[in-house]
Amino acid sequence: MKNWILLASLLMTLGVCGSAQAQTPPRKKLLFIGEVKGFEHDSVSHAMATIEKLGQQSGLWDTYLRTDSELLTKRKLEGNAKNLDYFDAVMFYTTGELDLNDEQKAALLSFVKEDGKGFLGTHSATDTFYKWLEYGDLIGGYFNEHPWMQVHCEINVEDRTFPATKHFPAHFPIFDEIYQFKDPYSREKVRVLMSVDPASVDLKNPRVHRTDQDFAVTWVHQYGKGRVFYSSLGHREEVWDRPDIQQMWTEAVKWAMGMTQGDATPRPKK
Repeated sequence: MKNWILLASLLMTLGVCGSAQAQTPPRKKLLFIGEVKGFEHDSVSHAMATIEKLGQQSGLWDTYLRTDSELLTKRKLEGNAKNLDYFDAVMFYTTGELDLNDEQKAALLSFVKEDGKGFLGTHSATDTFYKWLEYGDLIGGYFNEHPWMQVHCEINVEDRTFPATKHFPAHFPIFDEIYQFKDPYSREKVRVLMSVDPASVDLKNPRVHRTDQDFAVTWVHQYGKGRVFYSSLGHREEVWDRPDIQQMWTEAVKWAMGMTQGDATPRPKK
């Protein structure tokens, strides 16, 4: 009798475990590209390690770290290499004109636009592919100098309802390298989540080109069926260590992969 009770208890336990495992969704896959063909940012490796850590801690995604562009393709690859079909999102911390051929460029665009996958960029991802204009449309804008280099400034959080920014206060200070952007950046095309408070920086700096004082820092937009998230923050390693910035990136990856919802509708500057 005892044996039957033990057997029934074991079967029940296995059933519960099996049910729990069946309800646990498989981890998403993020491809992080840290390829550099321009300025060498010291924080690239730290950024990659941070995103990998956030995926492990949350249990939501596995991060594949690469410093080359080989996997940015839909061609079948040899030696157990994964192509874009394997991933749910791609993230760039890149500079310069990367070594992508025409097939790879078309594959990356269709990965987001037609397959409905995610694309994320940080800091110098907007300092990439100036000669490939479709990439500018994908990421939402191009780097146009950093007038103040690394500076103490105030960040205005323009959207405190979006998953990646709702945990921030309305304003917060930061010390980082602040970019300004040029076409195709436009508030008619992207939803700005955070921007620099123009009162906190020197607007008389001769390298300030935006007379509208629109210094966006973080934005999102829909690219076809897919989702794009970009933030220029992250030049300094300490920025990646901030809990609020790490929470931003955790929520950004989740949103880009379609795990959460957030309004990416463009809107004018307040």
